[in-house]
Amino acid sequence: MFYKFNGITQRLSGGAGPAAYCPQGLKPLVSTETPPLIFATPIKSVSELEGGVHFLGRNKVPDFQQIFQKPDGLPVHLKRGVPDRLLYRTTMALTIGGAIYCLVALFMAAQPKKQH
Repeated sequence: MFYKFNGITQRLSGGAGPAAYCPQGLKPLVSTETPPLIFATPIKSVSELEGGVHFLGRNKVPDFQQIFQKPDGLPVHLKRGVPDRLLYRTTMALTIGGAIYCLVALFMAAQPKKQH
């Protein structure tokens, strides 16, 4: 036996197979016409553009692969030399300074207020 939701009584009621698969009398509608365009101008692929899009720079990926895969014992975040070391040390200094600032603020907040 098939069950369908009855919109009048708000309960499940017995029904025939096709009625149970299409509740409230809704039937699937197959449209034969094409949907309207959403955008006014059609989208062109890259190959259709005049002249195409070309990357003007040099591919640096093989160079970076050689740098990062070199077995020199350095961690990856320090492999590129001075800029990486400067960025790492700045980050560590800001982290330690922020932790100290938080501890001082917590200490000051824990002190009782003075009565005048």
